[in-house]
Amino acid sequence: MKKSMKKTKNDGAYYVWSMSILLCLVLALFALCFASCAKAPEASGEQTPTPPASSTEPVSPPAQSEEIMPPSQHPSTQPTPPPPTVLGETPDAGQEYLDRFVFLGDSTTYGLQSYGILPATQVWTPTSGTLTLSRWNIDQIRFPDTDTDMFVTEAIAIKKPEYLLVTLGINGVAFLEESVFIENYKNLVVALQEASPDTKIILNSIYPVGVHYDTSTGINNEKITAANGWIERVAEDTGVRFLTSGEALKLPDGTLNEDYNNGDFLHLNPDGYNLILDYVRTHGYK
Repeated sequence: MKKSMKKTKNDGAYYVWSMSILLCLVLALFALCFASCAKAPEASGEQTPTPPASSTEPVSPPAQSEEIMPPSQHPSTQPTPPPPTVLGETPDAGQEYLDRFVFLGDSTTYGLQSYGILPATQVWTPTSGTLTLSRWNIDQIRFPDTDTDMFVTEAIAIKKPEYLLVTLGINGVAFLEESVFIENYKNLVVALQEASPDTKIILNSIYPVGVHYDTSTGINNEKITAANGWIERVAEDTGVRFLTSGEALKLPDGTLNEDYNNGDFLHLNPDGYNLILDYVRTHGYK
């Protein structure tokens, strides 16, 4: 009997122990499942994106872009160089070209009118026949269109010629220093440009004097050569043109060819003026 009861106790203990182990296994399995569910993404949450399938085609490297040149270096945007200040030789532009000119100047210009080489309407000088550079804004010219006296800036504002050839400075070389000469000439050109912006202005060289000219007047070819350099500088600074027509009148020694002077070794005769006009026609404005 005792032995039977002992066996029954042992069987009960074994049963309890087995059930405990089984319960622990169930709890462990439940805990493992719960942990797995906690790590899985929720149905309403973001899904892990699927990585793109790898392509079997080779990927070309990006094309190299052309070198971008700054505007100042790009061939198509290079600024056009300004035309030369000194007018070079060109085909003969003809009489029609000359007809579009007005000639402003001193006594070396007056002969174009007095000899009847050009119509009076194309020649601007004071009634006295000469205009001194330093008095361009003091002395008036005779405006032939109205036969009245007025300042040259007033005349050009009215006439607005297509071309204006200015021949000044022969008197100024006798007494004007370089800086004063340049200042007066530049002021004149700027005033003319403001009065008639579309007029094409050409500054003409001073003509040489003959070998027998009386240089005690303060005028000589050395000064004239220097002054022509000053005039060219004014032309460059103001954006107008410079005409070296005096070169056509010179002998090899730089003096005025006597075939072109009127006897005083300073002013031109009709042949000299016609030579100058031919030079104007064959050195057209550019």
